[in-house]
Amino acid sequence: MMAEKFSVPELSALRSELLQGFDSKDAAELIQMFLAGHGYGVSAEEARNAVARAGMLGGSLETFQRELESIALVM
Repeated sequence: MMAEKFSVPELSALRSELLQGFDSKDAAELIQMFLAGHGYGVSAEEARNAVARAGMLGGSLETFQRELESIALVM
């Protein structure tokens, strides 16, 4: 089993922020900043694609976590 990269409280806080109504560009930038703060990188395009994926914010916290962990690149 793979270790989780992000804690549940951190993911919950990020998801809550994203649900405040950011446009896709701002949401992608927020995701990039979140990942950078944890030592990961992600391209702007990949962050935008993650925001656009169906169910990213409407799905479960586990789905949101898997999505972020799948795009996070070790720096």
